[in-house]
Amino acid sequence: MSKKSGRKSQLAVLTAMTFKQFSAKIGALLVGLVIFIALFGPYFAPHAFDEFLDAPNAPRSGNLLLGADYLGRDVWSRFLDGGRSIIGLSFASTLLGVGLGLLIGLFAASATPRKDALVMRANDILLAFPQIVFVLLVVSGFGASVFLIAITVGFTHAPRTARIIRAAAAEVMERDFIKAAIAVGEKRRRIIANELLPNVTSPLLVEFGLRMTYSIGLVAAVSFLGLGLQPPAADWGLMINENRGSLTVQPWAVIAPIIAIAIFTIGINLITDAFAKAAIGIDRKAKA
Repeated sequence: MSKKSGRKSQLAVLTAMTFKQFSAKIGALLVGLVIFIALFGPYFAPHAFDEFLDAPNAPRSGNLLLGADYLGRDVWSRFLDGGRSIIGLSFASTLLGVGLGLLIGLFAASATPRKDALVMRANDILLAFPQIVFVLLVVSGFGASVFLIAITVGFTHAPRTARIIRAAAAEVMERDFIKAAIAVGEKRRRIIANELLPNVTSPLLVEFGLRMTYSIGLVAAVSFLGLGLQPPAADWGLMINENRGSLTVQPWAVIAPIIAIAIFTIGINLITDAFAKAAIGIDRKAKA
């Protein structure tokens, strides 16, 4: 069996062990439900998301499943249309941040002690900035932009991911097969690609799940504060902000997006926890 096929089989075993757990199955169901709503919800919306249909904050009726929002638009239609932006932005920023953090962490772990220290001290400086403060500072300074939000949120994830990956890769660097590869003159980029990267896959995937939950919170917070998508766009974070003043009169415009965000976050956490338990179990067997 080749080294590449061995890695694939190990990942397949890890995935199978993860979804044997009841919590992972529940998590996948919750995440799948929210993603389905985000992707296909607009096709099932009974009205246009920006169409005025009734009086502001009108109660539920036969024509309005969840009533009307503060401007008289259908809450249910706006809810079905508002998930793509927050899920898409969260995934894009997580992918960017984890990818950048992976590169930094692998480079630091495989570099000389002096370069490693230099990279990680610069990384510690970035870690000192609270994520939400940094994102709000950049977005408020350069203007509301979907592209800018994704990049900024992703950038705040990178130093946190880099520290996790660097710690995992540094432990791998002490193993005999890495020392043997260095002794025979193997190029560093080949050691990183062929030896280090496959051995940090488990913590990398767990970290991706954790970062995804943080991304959802950050993106929703930016939209809630009015620095994300602008009206009349349908966005779950924006819906919460727009209708919070009439929460006691028409709560569904706020409750519906909050429930969706909470379900998605819980689902991601359940899958991440199950994956971490499976990875620990495999690692213990490998060391035994």
